[in-house]
Amino acid sequence: MAAERDLEGRVAIVTGAAGGIGAVTALALADAGASVVLADLPGTRLAAVTSGIRDKGHPVASHEVDITDEPSVRALVAFTLDRFGRLDFLDNNAGATGFVAEDQDVVSMSVDVWDRVMAINARGPMLMCKHALPPMLERGGGSIVNISSGLSLAGDMQTVAYGCSKAAVNSLTRYVATMYGDRGIRANTIAPGLIRTPRLEATLPPPVQDVFTESFLVPRLGEPRDIAELVVFLASDRSAYITGQLFSVDGGFFAHVPTVAAVRDLMRKS
Repeated sequence: MAAERDLEGRVAIVTGAAGGIGAVTALALADAGASVVLADLPGTRLAAVTSGIRDKGHPVASHEVDITDEPSVRALVAFTLDRFGRLDFLDNNAGATGFVAEDQDVVSMSVDVWDRVMAINARGPMLMCKHALPPMLERGGGSIVNISSGLSLAGDMQTVAYGCSKAAVNSLTRYVATMYGDRGIRANTIAPGLIRTPRLEATLPPPVQDVFTESFLVPRLGEPRDIAELVVFLASDRSAYITGQLFSVDGGFFAHVPTVAAVRDLMRKS
């Protein structure tokens, strides 16, 4: 993880911090010197993850939140300010990951599922930005990273609500960057590809993983640290001139024409 303490004295919030990417990101931010508030839903591994980072000597705290509920979001930001006195960085990492079986095609789409996914993936990041921005602006600036998805960049055969909701996150980033850039706010998006998390391992069979890996230019699945390292960079002053951007962290999945995997396979066989 990041060895440089680029974030010394800074305060960060990480939503979805009990999950695979969120937990690794929270640790990376703490390793870089930040005081971190880990936030996630009740009933998650939030307390255990926070305790593990605190045991490494880092100043961290946890707070339960439902990012779809504005009073809950307001309370999270208030807790952060009360605990650490400021807010410099927001990692909108929480996302709707439990709807794969229901989130399929447009014709079969349940309006309830659509609305729930949109609430978590689009309304949640908006509410977090809405309440994180004022204390950042009061201090003269801050950085926001919104975690999107490669599914927001191209059509697929399922997860239409998830892909569309993450596309909304991409636009939210650009609007925040545009509206508040002259007041010291930077906002960027990370679109992960397939990242090896416990949920991925549980829901995507190895043969399907292999199909995707064949189309990667870096021939492996992503790891949570691949996302976390970029988050730390975008939180730091090393990225001071970067805003309004979308970074694909996908092993080069979207960097080539669609026929590369098939042609490469033919070349191997010839």
